[in-house]
Amino acid sequence: MAGTNRVYAAQLAGLPVFGPDGESIGKVRDVVAGLRLDQQPPRILGMVVELATRRRVFVPMLRVTSIEPNAVTLATGSVNMRHFHQRPNEVLVCGQLLDAHATLTGAETRVTVVDAAMEPTRTRDWVLAKLAVRERSTRLALGRRRAAMQVLPWNEVAGLGLTDLAGQPQGAGQLLMLFDTMRAVDVAATLRDLPIKRRHEVADAMDDERLADVIEELPEDDQKELLAYLAEERAADILEAMNPDDAADLLAELAPAEQSRLLELMEPEESAPVKRLLAYSSDTAGGLMTPEPVVLTPDATIAEALAHIRNAELPAALASMVFVCRPPTETPTGRFVGVVHFQRLLREPPAELVASAVDTDLTALRPEATLSEVTRYFAAYNLACGPVVDAEDHLLGAVTVDDVLDHLLPDDWRETGLHDVTDGADGADLEEAERA
Repeated sequence: MAGTNRVYAAQLAGLPVFGPDGESIGKVRDVVAGLRLDQQPPRILGMVVELATRRRVFVPMLRVTSIEPNAVTLATGSVNMRHFHQRPNEVLVCGQLLDAHATLTGAETRVTVVDAAMEPTRTRDWVLAKLAVRERSTRLALGRRRAAMQVLPWNEVAGLGLTDLAGQPQGAGQLLMLFDTMRAVDVAATLRDLPIKRRHEVADAMDDERLADVIEELPEDDQKELLAYLAEERAADILEAMNPDDAADLLAELAPAEQSRLLELMEPEESAPVKRLLAYSSDTAGGLMTPEPVVLTPDATIAEALAHIRNAELPAALASMVFVCRPPTETPTGRFVGVVHFQRLLREPPAELVASAVDTDLTALRPEATLSEVTRYFAAYNLACGPVVDAEDHLLGAVTVDDVLDHLLPDDWRETGLHDVTDGADGADLEEAERA
């Protein structure tokens, strides 16, 4: 196998994976090792690779022809395309070993695993040969320097068996550093692959804003499980940080008593839009909408409108349209005037008023419109976003195409990915041989 002779797991995570002809396959998300009963280094069984469809599959190390600093290349052949599931004797190197607490063999020195290095053997196997560790100190003496990192052979570090990892509390600093470069949807997929204990440790270490973004991307059952794990006060804080429509969807799945309790713990200004959304059925325009679109008054300028939709935190679908209303501009607004499409904003002089560019002919949705009616509306007008108004022409919110697709897809689409494909017997047989 070409490439380097020592690869650190934290550097491997996120690398692009290419096929033998240079075609893009996906990205490395983790390394799978088989733990042993003796002190010998664990054998690297393969990698967890995330395909473009978000599906995570197991790729045996025998299929890896090279590992370079900027990419991993696979050999020609079949790979089992079933979704990756961790087996009892396996450990996820990034997901479970990083931040694990251990001791040095034959000593009382306590250390934390910072990284893990895999190296090839003469038999073409790869093993988890080295561990980068840092001494843990219970003292915070003034002027004390952070302990230096050591790279030690696997057999010089104790306390990393499966039972050890399952029982001990574990930090999440190194794992969160890996997550910093990943989208929330990719972090959510990684969390789903982790054992429950590790998932909870990561959730405890995340800040509220980041955890809220990740929970929005989890399947419904995982959302409820994680919310139930959190203390009520923090669960309410997470709901406040979520988009109101996503928070309403999650609360709608909870028991009435639990729903009421969490709404009471939320700040009134944060719970008010969520309560309004809960009044609508989830498969109507009112249940699908977000109450926080970009709303401006007619006397706002084109430059102001462009500044609003340039906001990096604004979802692309919401940035496609500015809603023009009479004051107040908080939903439900004053009288709805019309919309300005972002392409029109790009064509107008910055000093012009948005009133001069308003599209008053676009039909608005009513909050009671059914999912099928909303779907036909988006198809007919070729929109990414559409207004929802009440009988008195007050803007209540906006429906975005991604929320429509979310409700059109099967309930388990986040778990199975976009395709449920299983490769031929060769891929399955190879996986069984590698992971035996």
